[in-house]
Amino acid sequence: MKNSIIYSFLLLSLAGLWGCADDNYPGARISPYFSMYDLRNLYKGQDVTLTKEKMFGSDRLTGVVVSDHSGGNMPAGLLCIQDARRIGLRGISIPLGSAAGNYVPGDSIIVQVEGAVLKKENGILQVTGISADDIVKVSSNVPIAVNRVPVDRLMKNPDNYESTLVAIVKGGFDPLPQEGDKLGGDKTLNDGFGNINLHTETTSQVANVAAPVLANFYGIPFNKQVREDSVAPQFHLRTPDDVVVLSAEITTAPVIITGMATDIKGGDGNYEYFQLLATRDIDFSVTPFSVVTTNNATNSTPTGYPAAGWATGGMRTFKFNLTSGTAAKGTYFYVGGAARRINGGSSTDISSSNWIRYFDYTKQDGDGFGNKTGGLMANSGYASGVAVFEGTNITVDSRPVDVLFISNGGSLWTEGPPQRGYKIANTDWYDIVNPLTLLEQPYYMAGSNILFLSYNTADLGYWYMLGGEYNARLGRWMKARSQNNFLMTKQTAIEELEGELATKLSE
Repeated sequence: MKNSIIYSFLLLSLAGLWGCADDNYPGARISPYFSMYDLRNLYKGQDVTLTKEKMFGSDRLTGVVVSDHSGGNMPAGLLCIQDARRIGLRGISIPLGSAAGNYVPGDSIIVQVEGAVLKKENGILQVTGISADDIVKVSSNVPIAVNRVPVDRLMKNPDNYESTLVAIVKGGFDPLPQEGDKLGGDKTLNDGFGNINLHTETTSQVANVAAPVLANFYGIPFNKQVREDSVAPQFHLRTPDDVVVLSAEITTAPVIITGMATDIKGGDGNYEYFQLLATRDIDFSVTPFSVVTTNNATNSTPTGYPAAGWATGGMRTFKFNLTSGTAAKGTYFYVGGAARRINGGSSTDISSSNWIRYFDYTKQDGDGFGNKTGGLMANSGYASGVAVFEGTNITVDSRPVDVLFISNGGSLWTEGPPQRGYKIANTDWYDIVNPLTLLEQPYYMAGSNILFLSYNTADLGYWYMLGGEYNARLGRWMKARSQNNFLMTKQTAIEELEGELATKLSE
């Protein structure tokens, strides 16, 4: 009897399924709201009349207003809205004439778009044929998440960011602004990743803002037709408040880290070394520096968070004092093991290069702290790092002039109290003050300081070719460093480590 009941239930269930064969998701309803992502993808170079069929049954857009016409620096009459429905944040412009000024950032609106035309005008993708009667304001003061976008990404995919609110962080100008310089007109803005045209109407409120040395810039990119077949974004600030000054001073790092060999072919002991670049003429007997490494593998002692930061010593940190020799501005110099071979035993002898400090660290303790060791840097997923300091008296409070880390494993930072960790410098990778929240974050792994080089496959002899371009006159990175893994052989020449792909100094 029990089996008969189960069998009858299965038959009824199948009959129910067969009866629904002609229904597509019975009870489901198509959203009336078309995503901005799909909207922009409808445009293929020709005007598109928006119908329900083309919008898969939808007939409206909904989004948050990001344009602000109160400062007089937006393209005239354009209302800009954005949303993140479906796949990623996208925006669109709607020409409304003077009515565009009735909406302010944070207004949530619904736009009836059936029958409107999607087209490009002056390079900007727009939904045309919309009047104020087609728009319903739903709410005000909706939070707008900060969308930090490096300039190189913006330039590579301008359609992805057009008509959205973007933050360009740590931006500056070349040439440097002089006293009295204002933002009015067209200026080349650089954030260390690329250049973009900052366009400011000379009649706008933004035009009278003093050009800063270093600042965050919040604004909206609009595509501008530069050739018949191509567009280029130009960046519009909305009001003077869209400029958040980070610095009015130029601070140049006297030494920058440009490359390293941390896991060579064969045993590492006495063969690890670091390449550095002088950004000014340095006589180390007059102005001493130090290079400190850190190894946070599980067997590195003392364990736990580094109680004295870079000065912890033991098997955690190791110091080289740079107290003799010279390095001319724009030249490379080296610090590391006494072997001075490019890729371990029996490889190219590079002792004729400018070695400022070298000794056999497998037999000799560090200069001031650090136990002799067979490996300065961790060969695992645990973090290792290198920092350059001006001076040789390194304490828990010392801050480097440059620093880079490989991996992020291990006990690196605790907010305490008291805070303990490895202090960082303001570099292309790290910020002592979070540039967006403006909160202090002086340690690696605190706040936004989470960037690191990926560990390379062990025992092959990879050189971390960091590239990038540092401008000593401006005191900033014009092109941020990036990881380029150069696989050395036993015959690799030093010229290959200092060649076209190496970090460069510019003026």
